[in-house]
Amino acid sequence: MFSQKDILVTQDMIDKRHLDIRTITMGISLLDCCDPDIDRCCDKIYRKITTCARNLVKVGCEIEKEFGIPIVNKRISVTPISLVAAACEAQSYVKIAQTLDRAAKACGVNFIGGFSALVQKGCTDSDWKLIRSIPEAMASTELVCASVNVGSTKAGINMDAVAEMGRVIKQTAALTADNDGLGCAKLVVFANAVEDNPFMAGAFHGVGEPECVLNVGVSGPGVVYHALQNVKGQPFDVVAETIKKTAFQITRMGQIVGREASQRLGVPFGIVDLSLAPTPAVGDSVARILEEMGLAVCGTHGTTAALAMLNDAVKKGGVMASNHVGGLSGAFIPVSEDEGMIAAAESGTLCLDKLEAMTCVCSVGLDMIAVPGDTSAETISAIIADEAAIGMVNSKTTAVRVIPAPGKTVGDRVEMGGLLGSAPVMPVHDEAASDFIARGGRIPAPIQSLKN
Repeated sequence: MFSQKDILVTQDMIDKRHLDIRTITMGISLLDCCDPDIDRCCDKIYRKITTCARNLVKVGCEIEKEFGIPIVNKRISVTPISLVAAACEAQSYVKIAQTLDRAAKACGVNFIGGFSALVQKGCTDSDWKLIRSIPEAMASTELVCASVNVGSTKAGINMDAVAEMGRVIKQTAALTADNDGLGCAKLVVFANAVEDNPFMAGAFHGVGEPECVLNVGVSGPGVVYHALQNVKGQPFDVVAETIKKTAFQITRMGQIVGREASQRLGVPFGIVDLSLAPTPAVGDSVARILEEMGLAVCGTHGTTAALAMLNDAVKKGGVMASNHVGGLSGAFIPVSEDEGMIAAAESGTLCLDKLEAMTCVCSVGLDMIAVPGDTSAETISAIIADEAAIGMVNSKTTAVRVIPAPGKTVGDRVEMGGLLGSAPVMPVHDEAASDFIARGGRIPAPIQSLKN
């Protein structure tokens, strides 16, 4: 039972500190939709999604109203389409992406994820078809998100796929140039991708998951920031304890909402993802949390240490509040979606190299970063390779979501709107990595992968 004080504290977090449930995401298996005929496959996919998720938005809105807890997004993730479409004889999977888009719109959700391929050790014919369909798929849909897993601690890094993804990102930017390369905001390249991630653009429904499941992603950077204002000048032991207690409260709310939604929808409850997910709103920033610890600007020396402590404390506090914690679970550092990160990047303190260092200790990786439109495909591939190496060696999920903004250069700004926010175009190194990327093949798995 919750005391009156607990209820009032939580209500204050919602009203004044930007506390919300960032997403309830329904994962749906599409393995029973396989068919050699792509039109029949699409029909099965549409029927399955619109049947399973027909009440998702309705239930989410009911819980919001009854509990007074904002649920910002209602989303769907599906089985990686490269697996579902493998039986199809078609050479392009764009039609399937368009079917996913129609189904998502029919259900009223914000996004649908799973136009995905898992190629960490090599690519099947179906994987290549999906990867090469991504640019047109992202340009011709509104709600579909794509992801490709190019590396893992167990398998190493598939450098052929890394090289191709650099070209795919450039093509996607070109096809969505009228919207500042917006298609790239719906495309993420992973290492060690997880099967139960509720956050976009990287969500997909893993093959080890149930037929249908409900996962919850919480938020709350503003709540943590406010809590730390009450411990100014205190030792880091006190800071960590404060974050832990706050993370517990945030996660507990996610657990309650997830259980209630799963009961009403009649599907199993999966996990709560503990990630602190910022928004462009003032007061809802991970960067400002780090600055509240004593940094003048996010990105200066000490930022990586501060972020490491934040990430660890969030996990320690959150894991006590839910029986099933999963997804990515940590602190996100998307540049365009965090007003503090935007300010730090505009001041020049936060650069791409520092962001890469920060990804060693936080959730995911280089996220929502705009780079000059003339950045080469090989440079983008090299950025992906660096980030995949961090994930591979450290046995953690890392990712790259960069936007080579067509026609723009350092100092310009990319506008995406909504939760995607806006971002200053950040510089990349001019020196080429083309010979490195041209080698292809596979970077072997590290010695720490041999744990059996």
